[in-house]
Amino acid sequence: MGVADLAVNFFVALFALIDPVGNIPLFAAATVGIAEAPRRRIAVYIALFAFVFLSVFYFTGVGVLQYFGISMPAFRIAGGVMLFLLGLEMARDDFTAKFEPAAGPAEAEAIKNPGRYARKHFERLIVPFGTPLLIGPGAISTVIIFAAETARLGWKGRAAGMGAIAAISVTVMIAFLLSGLISRALGKIGMTVVVRVLGLILCALAVQFIIVGLADATGGIIRAKAAHPY
Repeated sequence: MGVADLAVNFFVALFALIDPVGNIPLFAAATVGIAEAPRRRIAVYIALFAFVFLSVFYFTGVGVLQYFGISMPAFRIAGGVMLFLLGLEMARDDFTAKFEPAAGPAEAEAIKNPGRYARKHFERLIVPFGTPLLIGPGAISTVIIFAAETARLGWKGRAAGMGAIAAISVTVMIAFLLSGLISRALGKIGMTVVVRVLGLILCALAVQFIIVGLADATGGIIRAKAAHPY
């Protein structure tokens, strides 16, 4: 496989796992009521986070997890638990109201200093929104696998891999920059309905994460069909 083909395959795999388009409604819900300038900055911050986070695992492989003595199944189970809590909150409560900015000082800060306001809001979103929702065990595993493949092609392969990571980060940024159109089109009631349905789906996805993690950790006690039904 050539350098270009490997880079394309890497990008496609990350796109399928991170699913920036599918996460647009979640980002729109988490930033509803926020002014356009801070929302754009938050989208940029999340894209930068994705780039840095994936790059660390691209160059270190499993070294970070090994340093802390964490296995991939354990990371998958922990990510599943966090996603389940997020999905449960989305399905049961008013998720959009939780992230809606308060009036008064917060609104004034958003106008006077959109950069600082965006950073504060980004800190609330990064876990579990940035990871493990966007960048979960699947994306990390993929980065580690492709890092080994690109290393065989020398510096050109390494550069192609970094190009794929940069491309998916830019894709995330562009997708989230368009989230304002969705929030305006659906309105508050529409966003609430969409987010509650997504919360149910996210809970199911989280349970599947946990099942796969347990299957990998227990050496086949859990049936393969339950861990990988499709």
